Amino acid sequence: MLSTERTGLCLAAARAALVGHSSSEEEDEGEEGGCRGDGAQEPPRASPGRPRLPVPAGLPGDPDPEEAVNTVQEEFLELLELLLSRARTYVSSLAAMEQFHLSLSQCVVLRYHWIDPFVRCLRERLATFHRFFCVADQVKVYTNQNKTRTFIGLEVSTGHFQLLELVSEVDRVLEEFDLPTFYKDPSFHISLAWCVGDMSGRLEGQCLRELQDIVDGFEDSALLLRVQWEQIRCKSGNKYFSFPLR
Repeated sequence: MLSTERTGLCLAAARAALVGHSSSEEEDEGEEGGCRGDGAQEPPRASPGRPRLPVPAGLPGDPDPEEAVNTVQEEFLELLELLLSRARTYVSSLAAMEQFHLSLSQCVVLRYHWIDPFVRCLRERLATFHRFFCVADQVKVYTNQNKTRTFIGLEVSTGHFQLLELVSEVDRVLEEFDLPTFYKDPSFHISLAWCVGDMSGRLEGQCLRELQDIVDGFEDSALLLRVQWEQIRCKSGNKYFSFPLR
């Protein structure tokens, strides 16, 4: 019987990784949520502590970078709570994501003996890419392919071109291994909350407009939702492989 692993790729942000940053190239993780076939993030298993947050590289002019990161995390949590409180007036079962990432591929099934050559190919393809910023400030509602989960996410409004370039290289590796490539017109986003079932009809329209108003009116949201991407991570089974951007 062939041994296989589910594999997906995502971006990790500066300082506080969207899926849990580690300085090691490969690490075991037992509490990570998977990704779904439509690029929306699978709800991870509950874990203690606060969510791991996407944060900018630092606040300009702040003499204490660690304090700046903590400040941004607190403000992000405040924004997330405001969005959840409003959205729950439409769908009470919504839950905050425990971890955050931005997908660059679908989850695919990779034969176990292909993992090492697959990772080597990715490393070669991604070696020339530099770090970059993107802005994720457009509230969108997503469902997975089977419409068994609904997600509220922040869609990328700036940085789309750089993300497409990354996806293009990832797709070439996937094609070499005869695996499905990413969606032709992807909506790059970070999922913030989820619920069971197709609740898109309740969340779109008036609710979506109210959520966007909260984001647009939140103090320092332009800085808060501007994220520097430092690395790409590939999750294969319970292992992570990290590809730092230059």
